[in-house]
Amino acid sequence: MSVPLSLGAAAPSATPASTSASTSASTPAHAATQPGPVLAIGGALRLDHAAVWNRLVLEAGGPGARIAVFATASENPQRTGERIVNTLKRYGAQAEFIPLAPKLRGVDLAALRDDPALLQRMEGMQGVFFSGGAQELITASLQPGGQPSPLLQALRALQSRGGLVAGTSAGAAVMSEWMFRDAQDVLAVLKGRLRDGHELDRGLGFAGPHLFIDQHFLKRGRIARLLPAMYAKGYRFGLGVEEDSAALIRGGEIEILGSRGALLVDLGAASRSLGRPHFNLRGAALTYLDRGDRHDLHSNTTTPHPDKLAGRIDPRAVDFKPSVGRVPFFPDILGDNAIVHAMALLLDSPEQEAKGLAFNGRALLERKAVADDGGHDPDPTLGFEFRLYKGPDTLGHNTGAWGGDDYSVQRVYLDVTPVRLQSPLYRHLKT
Repeated sequence: MSVPLSLGAAAPSATPASTSASTSASTPAHAATQPGPVLAIGGALRLDHAAVWNRLVLEAGGPGARIAVFATASENPQRTGERIVNTLKRYGAQAEFIPLAPKLRGVDLAALRDDPALLQRMEGMQGVFFSGGAQELITASLQPGGQPSPLLQALRALQSRGGLVAGTSAGAAVMSEWMFRDAQDVLAVLKGRLRDGHELDRGLGFAGPHLFIDQHFLKRGRIARLLPAMYAKGYRFGLGVEEDSAALIRGGEIEILGSRGALLVDLGAASRSLGRPHFNLRGAALTYLDRGDRHDLHSNTTTPHPDKLAGRIDPRAVDFKPSVGRVPFFPDILGDNAIVHAMALLLDSPEQEAKGLAFNGRALLERKAVADDGGHDPDPTLGFEFRLYKGPDTLGHNTGAWGGDDYSVQRVYLDVTPVRLQSPLYRHLKT
């Protein structure tokens, strides 16, 4: 059964927006008829990361842009809010802390989100920024009982008139119509622990109905939870944004900013066998968008950073000269950036496939049915083979101009197959 189809940068600058941007605060960054962009930041954004903060201020209108800061998700909203406000001011914005936060003492959430004075102030805002923390606090505060509050409606009006909606970590998660609520154990999700109101919940939908967004993505191997969630909710496209990186989403166009990149997952031609008792998938298309790359979801085409245009890699070309000999086996395909590392090595090698495993190593070693989050693992010997392989449209680009070997990889394909492992995972040799 095929997954249903649904589709409705420049190099970093070290100069603050207050001195480099030419757009004035009185001039909207976009026409009022075009909804404003979403800036989804993958978490762990450095406060001195000028490329992202400058662009955030610029997209909100430039120097002097009025930005409302919501530290709603934070455990310490006052401290978090003040830090973000001060950072935005340093980059040229007029930032204001909005005290809508369950963890903030003495705040009447119901009264604040209906406050006429606050709603009027929001009419003058050009952007909004959501901090990290617990994303369910954002959704519960702005849409209690699943119903949009007057304040949420004001934020949607801000975006509809061209304003920017930005968020980091938890603040990025709420951009989708569906979001992860509490799914820290990605392998448990892959094994079937995926329930509405627990692992999944309704987001705020600023990024529209056709793109699922996840964060801290490559660092924490979150492709394991993104794939089953996308399939369960009928998404074609999913975007996993890495830490200290951001995706600027405007309509159907994505631009990557920051230190690393984002993984775009396309299930448009993917399928799975419904007769198997465990999650499986064939033919998912993966595209790694590095900083400065752009992708158009409507045409499903990628434009790499200009520095990479001369470094085109086409594995089908007659003059293809691979830089990599053999691609290793990946014993932990969910490890830190392992999936994109495997994609890059496969692209630049003569081999046609690369394989790795996802499994609960601790449970296998200790012979205890304990999940990574401390919960119960009902099937500790269940694992998954990840098979990456080239297709007729696999392509990539590379540059060494940034001090390393930096790849962009388009359309490497992925099959996920359940496998059975041994317990214990290994035995000591007898002396």
